[in-house]
Amino acid sequence: MAEISDGGSRMDAARIGALSLQTVRDWFLAFNAEGLAGLIDRKARSNRPKLTETQRPTLARIVESGPDPDRHGVVRWRLKDLAGWIYTSFGVSLADGTVGRTVKHLGFRKLSARPRHHEQDPAALASLKGVCPPR
Repeated sequence: MAEISDGGSRMDAARIGALSLQTVRDWFLAFNAEGLAGLIDRKARSNRPKLTETQRPTLARIVESGPDPDRHGVVRWRLKDLAGWIYTSFGVSLADGTVGRTVKHLGFRKLSARPRHHEQDPAALASLKGVCPPR
């Protein structure tokens, strides 16, 4: 900025600061508009959440209670299924990733059952427990 204030070109200022010409231009536009406060990085504006504050607790209740196979047509909630439920219930279209972040923000996390072999014998497992002596 001092280079340009002393009469130098933007190209010289970009070379001295090892910046692109576009960055120097953006900085000077911000400085001219707001002074030094214009050069401070601010939090970027974000979009409003698509689900309202009254819809989020409803979503949390439906996730907590689980799907009804007769009513919802599924036996477990997948993100795709929840996105479909949100669309039919609220008329709000959300991507699967957004549904995942929303559900995580509501305090839920993915749980999956530990896999078990179909021929596993519970009696054989019980007989093997405690066989090895402690060290």
